[in-house]
Amino acid sequence: MPPRKGWAAVYCRLSKEDEDKAAAESESIRNQRALLLDWAATHGYHVYKVYTDEDYSGIDRARPGFNAMLNDARQGKFEVILAKTQSRFTRDMELVERYLHGLFPEWGVRFIAVLDHVDTCDPAGKKARQINGLINEWYLEDLSGNVRAVLDHKRHSGCYIASFALYGYRKDPADHNRLVIDPPAAAVVRRIFALYVQGAGAGKIAQTLNAEAIPPPSVYRAAQSGQPAAKPTLWSKATVRRILSNSTYVGDMEQGRVRKLNYKSKKAI
Repeated sequence: MPPRKGWAAVYCRLSKEDEDKAAAESESIRNQRALLLDWAATHGYHVYKVYTDEDYSGIDRARPGFNAMLNDARQGKFEVILAKTQSRFTRDMELVERYLHGLFPEWGVRFIAVLDHVDTCDPAGKKARQINGLINEWYLEDLSGNVRAVLDHKRHSGCYIASFALYGYRKDPADHNRLVIDPPAAAVVRRIFALYVQGAGAGKIAQTLNAEAIPPPSVYRAAQSGQPAAKPTLWSKATVRRILSNSTYVGDMEQGRVRKLNYKSKKAI
């Protein structure tokens, strides 16, 4: 289906990776929208829809607003996609090639990044778009490496860096990188180890805790934070095994057991 002439899509994205940038690079979704709507009006375009993704990285391919816009572009609902910069659209070099230089021309869709002066109607700008794509991806690669290095240093320094305290502990109010014992939950942890030493397996321990209506870790944490009850609402063998196999319960801080393969992959190792 040929695209609707004179109609444009506006795409806005903001993520945590932008927080430490200079003001010119950290504008809110509202400011991006205002900039692009003004550009569309000045150049005589009707805006079909404003698509937004907040707290999504430019490398993320599962952005809901991004994918909804691509689906509408495929169906010919507009002829132009407007973004503040090329990096707002994506920081993934593979997606630059797939869409800007592949599918968009096939669909008759033009991509314009207003501040970058990127325009896919300009064939001479292809190399510049590719260089932009590489620089944007390198930025994320460097950022990922720096963040990993900082977190590794904090772990090796004995800092607890997880978002939530391990069941049986709580974060020290004076230092959120330090764990202190949470007496009610710690009593349950001690009971689990005592039952195991007495010969009870993980399944039997879970049955015992459930029979006594002791809330499992997820439910206990939700109650402590004033949130609605979390699921599952029962102890399981897996939960008991995780507690029995975690060295933090004997005083040896254990962290970093699982990490992503790399900044572009969701696979955990």
